[in-house]
Amino acid sequence: MEAVREQEATSLHQRILADISERILSGEWAPGHRIPFEHELTEQYGCSRMTVNKALSQLAKAGLIERRRRSGSFVRRPQSQAAILEIHDIKVEVQALGLPYRYEPGTRQKRKSMAQDRALMDLRPSGLILDLTCRHFAGQRPFCLEERLINLAAVPEAADEMFDDTAPGPWLIARVPWSAAEHRIRASAASDDVADALDIDAGSPCLVVERRTWSAEHPVTHVRFTYAADSHTLVARFTPSQNG
Repeated sequence: MEAVREQEATSLHQRILADISERILSGEWAPGHRIPFEHELTEQYGCSRMTVNKALSQLAKAGLIERRRRSGSFVRRPQSQAAILEIHDIKVEVQALGLPYRYEPGTRQKRKSMAQDRALMDLRPSGLILDLTCRHFAGQRPFCLEERLINLAAVPEAADEMFDDTAPGPWLIARVPWSAAEHRIRASAASDDVADALDIDAGSPCLVVERRTWSAEHPVTHVRFTYAADSHTLVARFTPSQNG
């Protein structure tokens, strides 16, 4: 009889884990959503409070929820990691979180470069560029805002690409071999436009990663990725230099 009760408790524990995980990973329960209180889950599943507590503790250990004393448990905003010495694919970042990825194209404008563009892209003569914005989603929530300039002298075929279904980053990597890249990382407060794009409050802290790439010394692209500060971590791995 004792073995039967233990098996039933294990089964309910797994069911609670599966139900809550599915609602979080599907985006049904967004970051900040309050998980039902322990006594509510106990009544819902017809199990002991110990079984519920064990399931919630496991979800917190997995990083899916945050438990706050006296306030309850809340869905955590998933945090991705990216190596700053690599050119990474945002789709891979999102999928590594176990969340469905979605790409949404935004504005697209082919125009003459201005002084500010030439400074960003290290362009010397003026010429045509493609000015793009798009968003990347993790589940139902915006994950990253992408603002990109492409040098059409280096990538003329981009002028006819609409980027309706494919993000500019993977498209460029598949077509233009890059020989050098530069990353700049900074903190920023969300402007009204950025806040609207990321569905956060204006003034919220953001992590901004800017990248420039070259191919055979020709500037290819400048891109600015903006993340809500609590959704992204940058990681660098290195070894001691030979000079100590």
